[in-house]
Amino acid sequence: MTRLLFWIALIILVVMAVRSKLRAAGAARGYHPQGGEGAPAAGPARAPARVEESERMTSCAHCGIYFPASEAVHADGRDFCSQAHARQTAASRPD
Repeated sequence: MTRLLFWIALIILVVMAVRSKLRAAGAARGYHPQGGEGAPAAGPARAPARVEESERMTSCAHCGIYFPASEAVHADGRDFCSQAHARQTAASRPD
């Protein structure tokens, strides 16, 4: 008899845990099965995600690494990732 009560209690706990997880997942998506207070009229109540503008990337003329164009050091009509690379390239150029 004790074994039977144990299995019944275990099954009830598993069912309750599964229902709780499903309810939490549905609430995260804006789904309200009862349609009661706070239920959205049509669709989820979430605001659309804001997409940020991506910045143009450029590569260093010395090492080839890509970095945002706004951080570029411009020298001799080329883009460099740092002033050191711009100096090294200018120093290594024959006159």
